[in-house]
Amino acid sequence: MSNFTLGFIGAGFIAKFQTKALCGVRGVDLAGVYALKGAQELAAYAKKLGVGQPKVYRSVAELCKNVDAVAIFAPNFARIELMQKIVDAVKAGAALKGIICEKPLGRTVAEAEQLCALAKQTKLPTAYFENQLYMKAIRAQLEQLAPVQKAMGPLLMSRSAEEHSGPHEGWFWDPTRQGGGVLCDMACHSIACGWYVLTPYGKPVTYLKPVSVMAETALLKWGQPRWRKDLLKRMGVDYGKTPAEDYATGLITYENPETGQKSKAQFTNSWMFDKRGMRLFMEGLGPGYAFEVNTQASPLEIFIGDQAAEAASDVESALEKSTATRGLLIVEPNEADLYGYVDEIEDAVANFKKGKDGFLNFAYGLEITKLCQAAYMAAERGQTIDLTDPKIQQELRTYKSLIAQGRGGEVLFR
Repeated sequence: MSNFTLGFIGAGFIAKFQTKALCGVRGVDLAGVYALKGAQELAAYAKKLGVGQPKVYRSVAELCKNVDAVAIFAPNFARIELMQKIVDAVKAGAALKGIICEKPLGRTVAEAEQLCALAKQTKLPTAYFENQLYMKAIRAQLEQLAPVQKAMGPLLMSRSAEEHSGPHEGWFWDPTRQGGGVLCDMACHSIACGWYVLTPYGKPVTYLKPVSVMAETALLKWGQPRWRKDLLKRMGVDYGKTPAEDYATGLITYENPETGQKSKAQFTNSWMFDKRGMRLFMEGLGPGYAFEVNTQASPLEIFIGDQAAEAASDVESALEKSTATRGLLIVEPNEADLYGYVDEIEDAVANFKKGKDGFLNFAYGLEITKLCQAAYMAAERGQTIDLTDPKIQQELRTYKSLIAQGRGGEVLFR
């Protein structure tokens, strides 16, 4: 039996990470790449890792004709256009078995709804890639605590965080192209994770009903003159003119539709975590029990002194977003597996083979987009957003944050 073949649209940071993740997935090859830049390099990287012999295609249409499923790993601002090209390819006869889209599904609720509508035109299964829900540590605690939860009741509070020193590419920093700042970029992870771990074991991922959202956004490190200058030089983005938040925190209240029990999910995210690299932190608290995940608690640490530091040329080979070449450093031997990338690919492929959506589909991605945009709305207005209010739900469908509009100074400098 031949391997299931994937085609990647986009060849940037996340595409490379997903390519590395394929090392841990059986029976799946990266067979094609389409990207405006970096496609040849990604194809060569895949061949080096032994995860396929991908061809570089000149169009989305050609890619779709030659793979079993396509994954959209291109920048946020290009998603609608690329999805339309996938739809056109399917209508022209491309025999795809599924479509994958990396988080976030849309920069606004309107964009996420449009992605869902386009996907429906293909009648194909979809998978929304939110890797943190697939982390083995998160899945293990669910299994381990299932009997405790049955006896004591589900978790009632969660805390989730993703923090690092900032993105790799300029468009991530540009709120008009990315859709905001760290809230759009990373709070989508933390919000999804918080909702997931609070959900009673065995229930659907959207079982708990979101009731309200409180949030704050701020520009802390990257709003200072020194760092604004650094950002402009490195990324070509001027936070003196079009700033985005580098810090976001909030609280979402959920309700169990059967019991009426409320639960709370806190999220905190920043682009100013100048420690030993990226940190994912998740914590759940229930009646008489708890769990905690911290990806910086690695079983391996190394030390590099000043005299040896010049030999450490690629610090990110040890840990994503690492900012140090010396001292006591964390090493994560297999980040792609640790962060859930391997498992999310396995899930998508297994379900596509059956003609089913992935564990998380585009409709779920839309719900996460709504929560992220409600958090922007809450921070912008300085109010708790009532998600049970039909008027609010209607407002969210056309809402675009001031930060995403390039008017972040009105929020972040007030």
